[in-house]
Amino acid sequence: MFENVAASLRRVTIPAAVLLCSLNCTAHAADATPSYPMMVLDDVKHVVTAPARWEKDDWQDFGLATLAVVGTAAIVDRPLRREMLRRRGNNRFMRDVERFGAEYSLGVLGGFYVAGALMENDKALNVAQDGLAASIIASGIVTPVLKFATGRSRPNQNQGYTNFRPFSGAASFPSGHTTQAFAVASVVAAHYDETWVKCTSYSIAGLAGLARTYHDAHFASDVLAGALIGTLVGQSVVAHNQTLRSGKLVLLPEIAPGMVGVRVAGNF
Repeated sequence: MFENVAASLRRVTIPAAVLLCSLNCTAHAADATPSYPMMVLDDVKHVVTAPARWEKDDWQDFGLATLAVVGTAAIVDRPLRREMLRRRGNNRFMRDVERFGAEYSLGVLGGFYVAGALMENDKALNVAQDGLAASIIASGIVTPVLKFATGRSRPNQNQGYTNFRPFSGAASFPSGHTTQAFAVASVVAAHYDETWVKCTSYSIAGLAGLARTYHDAHFASDVLAGALIGTLVGQSVVAHNQTLRSGKLVLLPEIAPGMVGVRVAGNF
């Protein structure tokens, strides 16, 4: 039952653990910066508890995103799958670009880390740190939980686009590869103002999602949901960590069993 979810976790957490150790050493180089493991834990808490801080506009955006996914499932899933099956073949480009939702994405983060360490470039190091944190949260926590909770069958199982069996182990919704690709892409895009960097990052992530539909592993709505999750988590992690690194103080609501209060986030 848990094989698909476990595979998603292994794909991200095993190589991520190696990179995490390296990033932790770099994070300790500056006394003003929290240790990297503590930063990741704070990021996890920040993202997971985000709905408790959402305001009216945030909930409206969530509603629109949900409608977009549902609308895509109703209108696009079947015709796009038919078209992809018609065009399907041994396309090396699609096979290679799909890997930007798996091992290539961590390779990209590793490249930013090495470049940042060798050239003493804080921006590149921050991309590596934030990208790994976003990957752990989006691809290692949020998407696997949703996969298990929704239990949607993959298109290549030929059980229809409406076949949802919660907690069955079916793992089509949302797309894990797309989640991972957009988590990294959104982090890179958030750190660089150049238009070509943003366009390149999101284009590669989009192609990784398209490749999943080409290989009949996901419906279009799975890909859209994964893209939204990866982007939201990536942008949230970057914004939160910029606050931590800048030394600014931020008051965040703190909700726990038997306690409601305020948490102060920042560097001291």
